[in-house]
Amino acid sequence: MAKLGVNIDHIATIRQARGVKEPDPVAAAVLAELAGAQGITVHLREDRRHIQDRDVELLRQTVQTRLNLEMALTEEMVAFALKILPDVVTLVPEGRHELTTEGGLDVNRLRTTLKQNVDLLKQAGIVVSLFVEPNLEQIKTSHKVGADYIEIHTGSYCEMRTDADRREQLRRIELAISAARKLGLGINAGHGLNYQNIAPVVALGGIEEFNIGHSIVARASLVGMERAVREMLERLKG
Repeated sequence: MAKLGVNIDHIATIRQARGVKEPDPVAAAVLAELAGAQGITVHLREDRRHIQDRDVELLRQTVQTRLNLEMALTEEMVAFALKILPDVVTLVPEGRHELTTEGGLDVNRLRTTLKQNVDLLKQAGIVVSLFVEPNLEQIKTSHKVGADYIEIHTGSYCEMRTDADRREQLRRIELAISAARKLGLGINAGHGLNYQNIAPVVALGGIEEFNIGHSIVARASLVGMERAVREMLERLKG
């Protein structure tokens, strides 16, 4: 059974909307872990629109499973990661005007810079994952720059409106899984997945962990974090 990493960014989004102290992302992480989540994911964005530095510092002290820090490939973020030492760093593209991460990292274009920074992070004992499209060339280059994992961007699959288009996107994901396995890369997946659309991706097999945030936080606002996490875990049983 694939593992579940719960992204708690949007707990912080609610807090930041009022500039107050609640809801607390750290408390949400505790509840998610108690419900069975095998990891906690946060994206510390350059504009600090939701998760703040202090959140990550506290999570590093309190997360009992695995802390996955999503971040842009910048000197500031790399220095922060080397100070905090999360279990995993997932390097993602980042744009100031996007509502959420749009597309995968262009590993081919950033190859030299990625190689240098992947080496730095791995030397500090941090597992490094690259958030990429289900594209064979991007996956091959991810291996060449030394990544331990890829996280397959599932957004295109989730956005499709016809069965034929969804099948085509699932085929791309399936080919990406196969290529990554042959190269010895670990395989995670995420973006846009929810309680309704995740089953076909789970059925492909080969994905070690799904990182899911918005759907779980939205569900949690109605039924509570623990129930929302348990319900998603049920979907991962296939």
